[in-house]
Amino acid sequence: YHAQPSQGTEQEKMDYALNNKRRVIRLVLQWAALYGDLLQEDEAAMAFLEEFYVSVSDDTRMIAALKEQLPELEKIVKQISEEPRAPQKKHKVLLQLFNTSDDRAQKRQPIRGSDEVLFKVYCIDQTYTTIRVPVSSSVKEVISAVADKLGSGEGLIIVKMSSGG
Repeated sequence: YHAQPSQGTEQEKMDYALNNKRRVIRLVLQWAALYGDLLQEDEAAMAFLEEFYVSVSDDTRMIAALKEQLPELEKIVKQISEEPRAPQKKHKVLLQLFNTSDDRAQKRQPIRGSDEVLFKVYCIDQTYTTIRVPVSSSVKEVISAVADKLGSGEGLIIVKMSSGG
């Protein structure tokens, strides 16, 4: 973040530092936007974001051009740090559709709303279970079926749901 060239005029050194700092700020903003929910659970990441915000704030006193990125950084840091943290860890669940029939035979038959599909439900603790739901099920119905099977619906999140048909 604080890299500066050892050679060049003072203006060149300032331009180089400004461009590097802007790139790093953009990277941190993208990282926080993509992984905000996960960062919220990580004490080290939260400490880094807060320390980074303070560093950028300090740098705006010397490099006024950084002020334009400060409000966005402040917004993301506040948003992540102020969101209520769940008392228990969320159960992150990955749903993966799989089938046991021959793919070629399945491609010849149209999918009907009454057909059922089998899902493998992967939990963060490296375990999984299976559920069978109608093809026409909504996401809410799938989550409800998972909650019934696991005995609790608290903190369930669909991370990815894919379908070949």
